[in-house]
Amino acid sequence: MTELSGFAVAVAVIVLIIMNSIRILKEYERGVIFTLGRVDKDAGIKGPGLIIVLPIIQRVVRVDLRVVTMDVPSQDVITRDNVTVKVNAVLYFRVVDARRAIIEVADFYYATLQIAQTTLRSILGQSQFDDLLAKRDEINIELQKIIDQQTEPWGIKVTNVEVKNVDLPENMQRAIARQAEAERERRAKVIAAEGEFQAAQKLTDAAAIIQTQPGALQLRFLQTVLTLSGDKNSTLILPLPIELFTPILNAMKNEKPRQ
Repeated sequence: MTELSGFAVAVAVIVLIIMNSIRILKEYERGVIFTLGRVDKDAGIKGPGLIIVLPIIQRVVRVDLRVVTMDVPSQDVITRDNVTVKVNAVLYFRVVDARRAIIEVADFYYATLQIAQTTLRSILGQSQFDDLLAKRDEINIELQKIIDQQTEPWGIKVTNVEVKNVDLPENMQRAIARQAEAERERRAKVIAAEGEFQAAQKLTDAAAIIQTQPGALQLRFLQTVLTLSGDKNSTLILPLPIELFTPILNAMKNEKPRQ
């Protein structure tokens, strides 16, 4: 009985060791294997699937390779033209080197967030307020490039950075509203002036044509009379230009008196 008990205990210990040695990593996971506190450059990364970890001797750290969406909290930013705004952003990144992400930095999530916050304040502080509103795509590209350069030694790839909200002070909102209203009024005046110019130019062209063709003036006069006579409830009195009678007068002058 003693031998059977010892054998059962040994089997139970072996089964327990085997169970503790087996790890299953998902498709998007990698395991960084520490053997006696060190990570082998060639065999230090395992997964996905079934892996074996030697108890006591080895330890595994799981790393998620999926894209992480991280909110960058609102930052108080003073732009280059001394406008104070609150700006927040969203950061997309993923781990491309699990070994460096674990060894090179204590907490790559926290470190990436801090880099994003400081870079956001620095880049926006060098920008004009108008550029912050009108050139947001260019600012996003610059933020992504700079943050990615700083996280690259950690095995982190920043895929995208998007500035989400720009909160303006109330006085700045009123100033922008007045500026927009003034811009709309300016455009309306410019459009009206352009219309007046084009109309005057067309009238000048028409006057030049009528001046060279006397018959055109008569046709225009008759067309105007026809248009105004459409209203049967009104009495129309029109002065007749002397030019209409010029052909008749000329004919009378040239007519020979009868014998």
